[in-house]
Amino acid sequence: MKILKPKWMVTLAPGSADVLSDHALVIDGERIADVLPRAEAEAKYPNAEPVELGSHVLIPGLINGHTHSAMSLLRGVADDLPLMDWLNHHIWPLEKKWVTEDWTYQGSLLSAAEALRGGVTYLNDMYFFPTAMARAAVDAGIRAGVSINVIDFPTGYAANAQDYIAKGLAAYEQFKGEKLLDWTSAPHAPYTVSDETFIALRELAEKHGLQMHCHIHETQFEVDESVKQHGMRPLERLNKLGLLNERMMAVHMVHLNEDEIAMLARQKVHLVHNPNSNLKLASGICPVTALETAGVNTILGTDGAASNNRQDMFGEIRAAALLAKGSTQNPTTVSARTALEMATIRAAKAMGRGDDLGSLEAGKLADCVAVSLDAVECRPVYNALAQLVYVAGREHVSDVWVGGRQVLKERELTTIDVGSLLDRTEAIVHRMQTER
Repeated sequence: MKILKPKWMVTLAPGSADVLSDHALVIDGERIADVLPRAEAEAKYPNAEPVELGSHVLIPGLINGHTHSAMSLLRGVADDLPLMDWLNHHIWPLEKKWVTEDWTYQGSLLSAAEALRGGVTYLNDMYFFPTAMARAAVDAGIRAGVSINVIDFPTGYAANAQDYIAKGLAAYEQFKGEKLLDWTSAPHAPYTVSDETFIALRELAEKHGLQMHCHIHETQFEVDESVKQHGMRPLERLNKLGLLNERMMAVHMVHLNEDEIAMLARQKVHLVHNPNSNLKLASGICPVTALETAGVNTILGTDGAASNNRQDMFGEIRAAALLAKGSTQNPTTVSARTALEMATIRAAKAMGRGDDLGSLEAGKLADCVAVSLDAVECRPVYNALAQLVYVAGREHVSDVWVGGRQVLKERELTTIDVGSLLDRTEAIVHRMQTER
């Protein structure tokens, strides 16, 4: 049993104060046993191991609602390009040539290391070779939503939709019951997946109780092409196929009209906002304020390192708040607390894990992050919550626990040999650069 003793705590429990001072969090095994004033904790748990956290704020582990973990091996390979050019002429050809089980494992482990050092305790992934992502997450000690990812054309991973589904289901069965892993049914996007495949993946999600994970309305081109090919916008098509409900995590969703926003709220679709990736690819700005007004559960993701290029959830939290304010000329929209909730308690709800994750409450899993506000650039501290969103960065994360296990201690990873990881990464990149 441990007692974490930060100077401030942001629990994000429903109805809680924004910031608690001089409180402690008690970890017993993999779960939070108590959150209470420090003096009471010391009296109630005299034999617990104390963990002094000085000028730190303790927060729930951050949840990255959308990423392509293995693509950290493609970070910086093709920048400053429109999405379809980037995909068709750069990313997909490289993936076809290089992506294997080992390549995916190494890239996923690299992303897990980046995530943990940035206070992220959960990666909602979408990529090929799900067994590789599963192994990397377990080895790193990070939680992951692993995808049964499907795209309706052949790759080095699978030949057709049926092959993708069969391989994904085999991976799901292999790792089913692993406590760090959840699974999603993940059609890539409306422009790469047929109606028949969408229906098969919907039925798979319903049969196994999985969330769904799909890129939707990412660009205006995607929407316009759907109207030409199907006579309707992508969301209308997916609605007719029965996919828009509380299982769906709709990623990007930049180009939306009022009727679509109302439908998303009515049908309880979760929306994954990727502000920095959308800006870098010039896809547009998601209408977060309108979504908030309608009551849509909006969460945050980084997208992959090939398009962002940072898998930095502190950067996404800040960008989400500032973009919403700037694009609406309303400084009161998307408050600091709202932005942080998008990366924690709201994201846990979207993953179907709201009862276990996303806030610091007794009984929940002990996924906790200590952020030091002791640095010159973080002082003075008038409001620790606002400081997290508008000032602090991932470099101020000092310690991370996942299910009560400390996976980052004073900025050092405890589960990953970073030197060996970087050596393997450089070997892979060298081969890709010399064997083009």
